[in-house]
Amino acid sequence: MADWILRESLATTSGTVRWDRFGDPGGEPVVLLHGTPFSSYVWHETAPALAATGHHVHVWDMAGYGTSDMHPDQDVSLGAQGRIFTELLAHWGLEEPSVVAHDFGGCVALRARLLHGARYRRLALVDPVALAPWGSPFFRLVGEHSHVFEQLPAALHEALVREYVTSASHLGLRPAALDALVRPWTGERGQAAFYRQIAQADQRYTDDIQPLYPTLDLPVTVCWGTEDTWIPFAKGQELAALIPGARLVPVPESGHLVPLDAPARLTSELLAFLGA
Repeated sequence: MADWILRESLATTSGTVRWDRFGDPGGEPVVLLHGTPFSSYVWHETAPALAATGHHVHVWDMAGYGTSDMHPDQDVSLGAQGRIFTELLAHWGLEEPSVVAHDFGGCVALRARLLHGARYRRLALVDPVALAPWGSPFFRLVGEHSHVFEQLPAALHEALVREYVTSASHLGLRPAALDALVRPWTGERGQAAFYRQIAQADQRYTDDIQPLYPTLDLPVTVCWGTEDTWIPFAKGQELAALIPGARLVPVPESGHLVPLDAPARLTSELLAFLGA
């Protein structure tokens, strides 16, 4: 999958979202959710590996991310993404898939499950945004002054995004991977979308559901990069302790971008979990 292209689309209240699926249509369904400021591209190594083992793998770009629609006044909040994900599951006809969710995708998957009635067979959370407090000083600064950052010259904006995305990796991203993650946020449309999604990030979307984590009644694994500087490993320990029966899996030598820092290790852990 050298060319990561999502071939399908679904119209939603927050604009058209792009999606795709790989593998055996008769295989066990698995859905992969990305986080911010990323896209489904973070799964470009994991998705084909899971599909090669007989799983039917579904991916999507959240509204306002990647190749999905980006437009002014768009609702790209975690609340909207949770509703859209529930719509996607119905569109796909998936009644109880396994779900793997990274970063903001973790909150989206948890909201869909706890607030919108989505059902999962298993849930794997990878360095998720799930517990208060969250948001780095940079993230909060941009959120409070997004109208100022939107006016940055294009070259300065791209340099900022590159540095920000790079900081999510412990080992360093390959140039092609960094380019693929940064590209959607460039140009007039992408630059506005980058600051829009940060401006709409709000801790209340995890505050809504955090008290409900002890009610989760399905197998859950929590994978966490031990070198994550965005959300420290201690948060993974805290989250796993709140979810009955949850298993914490440390991923050594990996930062926040576990799917790109340690794709083989993560895939191995996921295959063991999904096949359990």
